[in-house]
Amino acid sequence: MKIHILLAVMLLGFASAGCGNTSEPEQGALHSRTINVVATTSMVADLVGVIGGDRVAVTGLMGPGVDPHLYKASEGDVARMAGADVIFYNGLHLEGKMTEVFEQMQRRDIHTFAVAESIAEDHLLGSANFSGSHDPHVWFDVSLWGEAAHETARALSALDSTHATTYTTNLEAYLVELDSLDAYVRHRVEAVPEAQRVLITSHDAFGYFGSAYGFEVRGLQGISTATEAGTADVQELAAFVAEEKIPALFVESSVSRRGIEAVREAVRARGFEVAIGGTLYGDALGSPGTPEATYLGTVRHNVDTIVGALTNVTP
Repeated sequence: MKIHILLAVMLLGFASAGCGNTSEPEQGALHSRTINVVATTSMVADLVGVIGGDRVAVTGLMGPGVDPHLYKASEGDVARMAGADVIFYNGLHLEGKMTEVFEQMQRRDIHTFAVAESIAEDHLLGSANFSGSHDPHVWFDVSLWGEAAHETARALSALDSTHATTYTTNLEAYLVELDSLDAYVRHRVEAVPEAQRVLITSHDAFGYFGSAYGFEVRGLQGISTATEAGTADVQELAAFVAEEKIPALFVESSVSRRGIEAVREAVRARGFEVAIGGTLYGDALGSPGTPEATYLGTVRHNVDTIVGALTNVTP
């Protein structure tokens, strides 16, 4: 598959060379037409759509339930990216298997922007799994997603300065919504006693949530789902849950629930009954047409699910 993808990129490059490079005139005319955007994750696609508004047509590569850590670009994906005006992705190695494709697109003078890599380094969390790297799941801290929104507006304005005011206006309106969302999350978590603020999930994606909102977070798998959990990991987590009497575990929409079910069985074997508190949206938003199809809706769903399960109280 990797060879096929790189071959597709090469063939697209040859086709462009044979026909003459048309990307520069097209880029110069962006102010007069809709900008063709390809985005990797559903979170990034949602963000670009909000900031770009009517000025952008966004194609998302990864739909609901898709794990970006394991995602491999298809030949169709490569063609879509090669035909785009600009590619937006999360960065910080979230889309690890697509790195070579992004590099190929940059060589073809297709603009690429990693929205999370503009965040100040002192705001980023380290990765225990990958020395020298950062945890890429920045969207779980609403304030950091605001920084990603700033980068998105800056990038669109650089491409299409004629409509920079539009992007700035959309950004300012969205930042108000993000501030309101951040306040909502902080209000909701106050319902959970500090001693009960422990979040157990399928993989270690919620570190930024824990850091921002005062939760101890433990994931069965590491920051990347490419790192599989073994029997020892299951038993270690089960021992912690049973000892601390954690009331609920959470599965994720983009990760198999088998690991968390194994932890639950191991906890039961230790004489303690723990509930599955619900499904959280981790590395992907919800299905189209649902409230969770947007970043704002997903964050609300997640915090309501967490608080409800840990306190046994619905919002």
